[in-house]
Amino acid sequence: MSTPRRALSESERRAWLRLARTQNVGPVTFAQLIARFGSAGAALSELPRLSRRGGGEELAPFSDADARRELERLDAFGGRMIASIEPEFPQGLAALDPPPPLISIVGHANLLAREMVAIVGARNASALGCKLAARLAMGLGDAGFVVVSGLARGIDAAAHDATLASGTCAVVAGGVDVIYPPENAALYERIRAQGLIVSEISFAERPQARHFPRRNRLISGLARGTVVVEAAEGSGSLITARFALEQNREIFAVPGSPLDPRARGTNRLIREGAVLTETADDVIAVLKPIIGRELREPEGRCEFPNQDAKALEAEADRVRTAIEQALGPAPVEVDELIRLCRAPAAAVLTVLLEMELAGRLARHSGNRVSWS
Repeated sequence: MSTPRRALSESERRAWLRLARTQNVGPVTFAQLIARFGSAGAALSELPRLSRRGGGEELAPFSDADARRELERLDAFGGRMIASIEPEFPQGLAALDPPPPLISIVGHANLLAREMVAIVGARNASALGCKLAARLAMGLGDAGFVVVSGLARGIDAAAHDATLASGTCAVVAGGVDVIYPPENAALYERIRAQGLIVSEISFAERPQARHFPRRNRLISGLARGTVVVEAAEGSGSLITARFALEQNREIFAVPGSPLDPRARGTNRLIREGAVLTETADDVIAVLKPIIGRELREPEGRCEFPNQDAKALEAEADRVRTAIEQALGPAPVEVDELIRLCRAPAAAVLTVLLEMELAGRLARHSGNRVSWS
């Protein structure tokens, strides 16, 4: 069942932003806090107590003044913020588990309602790779798709440049106002005028290494399918493809010469089941039967039952030691932790939530956790 959509009031939007920007609150923790306390405002008031229960210092929420300042700066820049509960939030991102709590956008918001295909690839792309990426992008644009990519040099830039007229969306690893890399400044301005720029990172924040996987997750999440044109082993484009696989989206890969290191990643994707792609028609043939079909949100997203708060915390205290002893530096699946500790799921989730707010727990892909 999809989450009911509604517009947030300005005070609610600030509360959502404050909760999302608070230290140690990632998308999973954000979703669990909303599920447990019913609203961002109620969750904010509980953060200091929960972080103490988790064995850390009292956690100070992101301030209302800073939230107002970010929203005002975004508005002055011509952008705005959309929460995952609002009607305009893109269906592809709403279907993620969990979705980003908020995204900032600049440009033509109507593009979020259209079907998207991601095209990603090497920054140090070959001339032929860039030419093929542009040809694929133009073909997909002519077929009505918005092409989404990451505004990087090479394949990303070629895909964006070819679809300025038909519709292009750039997901960036810094604030929506930050141009990176600098040599794409002119392209950034054209996308800002004709297309759409999206980010979940704070306004004016410079890109950092830890931001790029988050950007890649949004690129694949927005799209019905991800096309990888050139990608060396270990590249960010393969991370995007991995996210697409986890999100149950289609993966396409352009084959290349075995002598070119930039083809090793794409050739491996094909061996593992990605659709061998030479033209836009190869992508369209796979996606045509599913276009318009709703991307379903995961069932059971609300993980906290309607249970008395004192009883839940008493149960969490009873199993806390066992959970802390079971955790280690190597990531373990939460479901495995529940089985190992023979504890109620809600109690385990409560302990993990409190430990994360205390800065003592790290979350990993695949619903895994470890010591921070």
